[in-house]
Amino acid sequence: MKTNSINLLDLIPKNLGALLESNGVTFIKRAGEENIRQVVVDVLCGNNLRASTEHLTRLRLGRLNASTFMIYLYGLQTAKDFVHTIPKMAFHKITGRASKPEKEICKWMIGLTGKGVQNVLRDDKQQLKKYTESFADNLNRLAAEVEKESGKLQCCVQFANGKNSVLDWHDILSLFCTIGSQTLAIRGSEKSTYGKLFERLVLGSVMSALGFEQIIYPPKKTSKVFWLSSKVGEREADATLLVAPGQAIRFDLGFIGRGNPEITKDKVSRFERDLEIDKQTHHSATCIIVDRVGEGSGLEEQAKRAGAKVIQMSMSYWPIELGKWLSTKFNHESDIANCKPAELPTLLKQKLSAVSFENFVQGLSVSESEDDRQE
Repeated sequence: MKTNSINLLDLIPKNLGALLESNGVTFIKRAGEENIRQVVVDVLCGNNLRASTEHLTRLRLGRLNASTFMIYLYGLQTAKDFVHTIPKMAFHKITGRASKPEKEICKWMIGLTGKGVQNVLRDDKQQLKKYTESFADNLNRLAAEVEKESGKLQCCVQFANGKNSVLDWHDILSLFCTIGSQTLAIRGSEKSTYGKLFERLVLGSVMSALGFEQIIYPPKKTSKVFWLSSKVGEREADATLLVAPGQAIRFDLGFIGRGNPEITKDKVSRFERDLEIDKQTHHSATCIIVDRVGEGSGLEEQAKRAGAKVIQMSMSYWPIELGKWLSTKFNHESDIANCKPAELPTLLKQKLSAVSFENFVQGLSVSESEDDRQE
């Protein structure tokens, strides 16, 4: 087969598209309910979200790396000079009409991420053309230098069906470049992806564990129910809880560290004291849940003056603090509020064993373009 007749789409494994793009429900199915449950319990017990989700990131990256390797192997089986055609092919795919998986893999194959196309090349077609030509020349020069220093290389990968693919230094260096760009792009996107997703998972889980029922807005019940992400009044809340008739709590959760005190302070006074829900007026309290509050920030005093509650997720077993606040302020009793810290992980797993995480993220997209999320 001639190189110019190669269809990149035919070489891309079917699972690559799913790894690049999915909604909240398919993300949970891909990661597995048990993995998600463990991350949620970890965060509810004071662990850092990024540390707890690292294995999910590695899982996604590992699968993407494997899919990318297969693209190279299949391409080299189709045409021996497949890798030499990548820069020109990438230019045509990125600037033309191609699927998202094709565009993404082509960016990575020439050492770019979405932000690289936007910021470095400024989405300029001529700049991209010059870049791909320069990339091809530099890769050829690098491969020649490495071969001179280390000797010739012929790496043969044999498949179970007897077919094989042979990679030289040029092919290997191109593959390394692609994997490196891919890793940079995916890790750059994870912060936004997991923040958005786990805000709902953590809030939905802690509400459920405290004995509240998830419902769809507008509410038909007026006590012991909650709903996620809605705009009632002037500001959108991450969750709204109806403890009893006439008593509401609006929650704002953010995985914000102590380096961002001004953001947290803004959250303290963002909600109204009185809230009209389905033509009924509720007295509304505010609860802000953040990762950590810096010492000397004065946030606790400001929250107290505003009638708000600030909870730090970095404090071990923070759901107990939330449960005790609900008990003291709203007379809501729960097993969590009376739980001993050492017994909380086991109790949470028990409480969440029958919870459907999919209900917390129904309709939630966690697949914004990598271009929009990379920093």
